[in-house]
Amino acid sequence: MLKMGLKNNSSTQSTELNFIGKGTHIEGNVTTSSSIRIDGSIKGTLNCKNTVTIGESGKVEGDIQAQNAIIGGQVQGRVVVLEKLVLENKSSLVGELQAKKLIIDEGAVFDGTSAMGAQKPLSTSTASADVSKK
Repeated sequence: MLKMGLKNNSSTQSTELNFIGKGTHIEGNVTTSSSIRIDGSIKGTLNCKNTVTIGESGKVEGDIQAQNAIIGGQVQGRVVVLEKLVLENKSSLVGELQAKKLIIDEGAVFDGTSAMGAQKPLSTSTASADVSKK
């Protein structure tokens, strides 16, 4: 069994792991109640009720919603994580992120807007207003 090192707050969540290997490309929506590791690419929406891990060769173009996420590859889109989001040192996230806890390793690239703490919807008008005040 693969141990992720992240708390699983629900005893009903699956301990299975889905895997999208390097060289595999999926276009469309992916939904899973299990954890998922992506070393290939997804173009579309990813909805995971457990942990999403994107390896160094992994790429997601689209929105991600998950309990926890560890990003080591490239993501372009909106990422909403209910618990902890980790951007590893070779990762790149371009877009919006929302998470209760956020860890950004040295060397990671984040270009976009973020919201942390209690889950509130991200608003581009609020972000624009904050920038214009400075």
